[in-house]
Amino acid sequence: MPGGARAALIAACVLWAVSFVATKVALDAAPPLVVVTLRLVISAVCFAPWIATPGDLGSLGGRRGLVRLFWLSLIGTGLHYGLQTVGLQYTTASNASLYAITAPITILLLSAMILGERITLRKALGVALALAGVLMVMGPGTLTTLELGAHVKGDFLVLVSIVLWGLFTVLGKAATDELGALRLTAWVTLIGALWMLPVGAYEMHATGFAVASMTLEAWMAVGFLGVGCSFLATLLYFVALERTESQKVGVYLYTIPPMTAVVAVFYLGETLSANLVVGAVLVIAGVALTERG
Repeated sequence: MPGGARAALIAACVLWAVSFVATKVALDAAPPLVVVTLRLVISAVCFAPWIATPGDLGSLGGRRGLVRLFWLSLIGTGLHYGLQTVGLQYTTASNASLYAITAPITILLLSAMILGERITLRKALGVALALAGVLMVMGPGTLTTLELGAHVKGDFLVLVSIVLWGLFTVLGKAATDELGALRLTAWVTLIGALWMLPVGAYEMHATGFAVASMTLEAWMAVGFLGVGCSFLATLLYFVALERTESQKVGVYLYTIPPMTAVVAVFYLGETLSANLVVGAVLVIAGVALTERG
């Protein structure tokens, strides 16, 4: 993998790791779909200078290209963010986190079926090793806390959102090869923001929520989610995707749980455990093995 792609992925995963703290702060002050809408609108504003380039609309591949962007935006922004956020209201954090770590496996399988990328033994072992590392970081009691049957609705929504992200990555790979990472993410984010505006407005009306009631801290959290995550992290992710296989990009998602745990150590004062250290080493080894597959 090119060094630039590796650096882009690490930076993206660091931002996404911090996003869990920011999301918690934002959700303390605003309903979930409003938070999703605001972060996408802020991200779309960040992309505006590239979207507004004269003649750019006409070079997206005509009607077929616009339809593809429409579906990518629906899969990777509106439905992915929306289903995951709503699903978290109906399931436990333990269940959701376990389903979330299936994303690289989903990408591995879908890329083979859709893009024809080979699943080598080394790639499969790398993903398995990284998965073991993530489970160790999450703690030995992780699997025992999985409550099947008690949270079927939420579990289903979270799982579907993860499959959608995998599909978004694989289909986005092909689109990135044609349009480039910047233009693709810019247009997908803009269309995704337009998708979410009526959804966010409906939730505000249904709950009686007013944006003016949000605290400065909540706005800072939403601003970070919009600029740092939906704008910068997603762009970096697709920059890396433009330069290497989607399977090798997907496995980097396993670095997020260890990074989140490290953030919790410094931000929340949690203890640096042996599980975290050993798990992080396994994740790094798994990522390195997959890269060489």
